[in-house]
Amino acid sequence: MNTVVGVKKEKAALAKVNKRTKHSLQSSLWWMYLPALALVVFFILYPFLNGLKISLTNWNGFSQTFDFVGLKQYSRLFKDPDTWLVVKNTLLYGLGSTLFQNIIGLLYALLLNQSIKLRGLTRTIIYLPVIISPLIMGYIWYFFFAYQGGALNDILTAMGMEKINALANPEVNTWLIVFVNTYQFVGVAMIIYLAGLQSISKDYYEAAQLDGASAFNQFKNITLPLLMPSITINIVINVIGGLKLFDVIVSLTGGGPGNASQSMSTFMYDLYFNRQDAGYAATEGVLMALIILIISLSALLFFKRKEVEA
Repeated sequence: MNTVVGVKKEKAALAKVNKRTKHSLQSSLWWMYLPALALVVFFILYPFLNGLKISLTNWNGFSQTFDFVGLKQYSRLFKDPDTWLVVKNTLLYGLGSTLFQNIIGLLYALLLNQSIKLRGLTRTIIYLPVIISPLIMGYIWYFFFAYQGGALNDILTAMGMEKINALANPEVNTWLIVFVNTYQFVGVAMIIYLAGLQSISKDYYEAAQLDGASAFNQFKNITLPLLMPSITINIVINVIGGLKLFDVIVSLTGGGPGNASQSMSTFMYDLYFNRQDAGYAATEGVLMALIILIISLSALLFFKRKEVEA
């Protein structure tokens, strides 16, 4: 009896020790979150709140004095036709680039997941544009599409055809920006999809083949559902990157002609530095932040629900 009582006391004491250890470990982990939390507060939350404050003023970006004008800038925002033009362009850059990067990236990944010759070299060539600065990438393609001295027009002229001014055509230049952004970052989507494909067990495919499933059915019922975590990551990354597109637009079209190819990022830059209208630029920034937050969070929640356990 004494032995049983002694064992029970030891178990109770051990449980208390384990509980204290667990509590101490959790407390230590909370302290480890502080550096990341500090970065979020100082580099994301504080600038956003400061921008929100500036959006309620008529500050020109340089003067030491300014007046609070309340919601006047927001009223101006919704009445400004340029706002809806740049919002439309921003959505085109964000959603268009996301669509093409994911479709092409997935096709590349499916191809390179096979046993083909020069697979490593092909993967390197596709990923190579990622390491180039977006500003430089824009200038590279600018010299291809430029009206005077552009490689495309030199080819057309040599073939006896008329030159085209693609960068000055509002119906074309926005799609050229989508193309350049897709070309540069499709390698990121490819690598993420390739990692996802290689993590899927071959047993699923062997079982499906024994059941007589076609290649399309295997892709639809095995590959796509198990690839959903990779799809979620790619969609969110591509949407955020596309919606805040800046460098490529600056080097390729400069936002022109007029505001025809401006994104919200380049429009804010123009308002702040060229028009000295920092209050209105901050208002545009608040709108852009809300658009990115709503779209990226919606995409994250939607695709997270589609994920399945492997």
